Amino acid sequence: MGEEPNDARPEPADRIPDGHAPNQDQDRHRSPAPPDPRVAPVPEAPPWAPVPPADRAPEPPGSPGAPTTPPPPAQPPATPTLAFGPPPQASGQASGQQPGQASGQPSGQAPGQPFGHQPGQPPGQPFGQAAAHAPGQPPGDPSGAVPVGAGAAAASGYGFPQPGPATAPGYGPPPGYGPPGYGPPGYGPPPPAQPPGPANPAQAAAIALLNLSGLGLGYVLLRQWIGAALCWLATAALLVVALPADVDGVPVGVLVGYGVLLLAAAADGFRRGLRATLRVGAAVRRLALPLALVLLAVPAGGSLAYGAAREEAREEALLARLTVADERVKSGQGLLFDRAEPLYRLALATYQELGTKHAGSRAGKLVPARLDAYYAQLSAPYDKKDFCKAVAPLKHLRGLPGTVDKDLLGTRPAKTDEPLAESLYGCGTAALGVQTAEPPAEKSLNELLDTFPQSPQATRVEPAVREAIKTRSAAVDGGAVPCGTVVELRALRSSVDALPDATFAGASRETAAAVEKGDFACGTSQFRSKEFGDAATTMTQFAKDYPNSPKAAHARSIAIAAEIADEEPEAGKSLPPAKAPGGARMVMVVSNDGPGSVELLYTGPTTGKITLNACATCTKYPSSVFLDPKKVKACTGPASKYPKATLLLPAGNYHFLQKRAGTSTSTGGDTKISKTKIEPNYSYTNCLYVTSGF
Repeated sequence: MGEEPNDARPEPADRIPDGHAPNQDQDRHRSPAPPDPRVAPVPEAPPWAPVPPADRAPEPPGSPGAPTTPPPPAQPPATPTLAFGPPPQASGQASGQQPGQASGQPSGQAPGQPFGHQPGQPPGQPFGQAAAHAPGQPPGDPSGAVPVGAGAAAASGYGFPQPGPATAPGYGPPPGYGPPGYGPPGYGPPPPAQPPGPANPAQAAAIALLNLSGLGLGYVLLRQWIGAALCWLATAALLVVALPADVDGVPVGVLVGYGVLLLAAAADGFRRGLRATLRVGAAVRRLALPLALVLLAVPAGGSLAYGAAREEAREEALLARLTVADERVKSGQGLLFDRAEPLYRLALATYQELGTKHAGSRAGKLVPARLDAYYAQLSAPYDKKDFCKAVAPLKHLRGLPGTVDKDLLGTRPAKTDEPLAESLYGCGTAALGVQTAEPPAEKSLNELLDTFPQSPQATRVEPAVREAIKTRSAAVDGGAVPCGTVVELRALRSSVDALPDATFAGASRETAAAVEKGDFACGTSQFRSKEFGDAATTMTQFAKDYPNSPKAAHARSIAIAAEIADEEPEAGKSLPPAKAPGGARMVMVVSNDGPGSVELLYTGPTTGKITLNACATCTKYPSSVFLDPKKVKACTGPASKYPKATLLLPAGNYHFLQKRAGTSTSTGGDTKISKTKIEPNYSYTNCLYVTSGF
């Protein structure tokens, strides 16, 4: 049977309530009473004293297995002393020690086995000492009750001898125990380093996610301030680069570098936090992972917000481009289309890009309305009936499908066919007979016939041309300004000749006849208006252009009369008759008694001209201001000497103009005017000579 631990102490009788000492059985079930501070406590056995096993009964002396060594000599009795201070702790009740385990017993040693126990040595025997028992103490019980005043003698024979006076047990820990720095140096091992804690994946994941948010909070929990500062600096640098948001956004290299840094911080945080002991409360540790998951919304939300800001910046940039295109279109108002077309092309390029590549943007959704306004602005000349000015912009609008997206344009180009055909017709017919028209009539009308051959406007071209011819031909007959009309007729003839022959052959003949009539009417009008030089030129050209015309002879007569009248206005009092008068004619022989050939023009009842060859032997007659021309004896030589011509003239007054050609002795262009009356029944001679100036 085992015995109770040796920390039981006998109580004085006066401290027991009933005045009787408790028996041993009662002591086993009651807590020991605190010791009397007036009585010195019995010293406890040292930690290295052997303790017999509780389940082993003491063996009597002389029994098999009992030690045969003689008992050690008894220690002299100690003088009882009184000790003051706190009551001693029970053996084995130190902090963190189980009852019955000796203080300072190495881990893994059997209970009751002394420090330094050798194999084969009986339990409870001190190292290097034979088994022995104190007198009066049961074998194997080194911690029995010791009477008050026994002192150190009670521990005699157990453990190493204790030098010096006995000390009160329970005061202070054994050497080498307790926190570092307590007890004499050299006792006890140095405090070991704190071992790493067990792996905690949830904690590591929370720290990694906290770092992944870009705020470095995982490093904050780990008290890794350098890592946290790096995360803060990286996030601040990203914000400086990214804000304010623009269309281009953050450079790809910056985003990649920041992402790599976050992943590295997350991986490092996971590694550090896997076995780290966080110096935070349990509530914070429990909230770390949910907080990390929530904080992941910071970069995600920041990305969304930045994306929205960047999208808004993109929208503003696209709207700005749309505004620039609108300004270009507006600046083309009032300009000729040829000058405004480059601006229109630039605006259309912007409209097309916005309407196709950015159709979903606010600017892209406004493009259809802008195209409607564009078509309306360029069609404004047509609305004002300025057909020639409307042709170029309408052709531009109709041809846009070749350069602009067809789906974007829709049906707008097709709506320009009718206005363009009408503009071509209006511009072409308005240019008929206009010599300075730009574009000329034939260009617009031919384009109409080629582009819209089946249109109503194309079928109206031929009647419009005939009507123009008829109107101007009538103006020639009774108009006040036939020469202007003939200019129109000539321009009209040029346009009609350029139109398709199959359709406009008849109109071309009508125009030619109208022009011929107009030319003659113009010459006569000029003659009557005393514009003799112009009349002479017009009628001379008429006779050349229309030699087979019935009016060719009359035109030549008018030209001769106009030339004479240009020198002698009296000769132009009346227009020469178209036909010579009938009746008798008188002979007039004209001779040339001068150097060089001579042309003689005459007009009167009849008009004409003759040319006399030069007289080879004839010279100029001397003359002076004092010499009477009548005394000059011209043409007095043999008749055969002088070149001659015979005229048959009706009676009447005639004006003559001689125009002598230039020779080595005479100046070309010499003219002379004379007037003669031809009477019936007479014959006349006319000698043409030249006198010198002196």
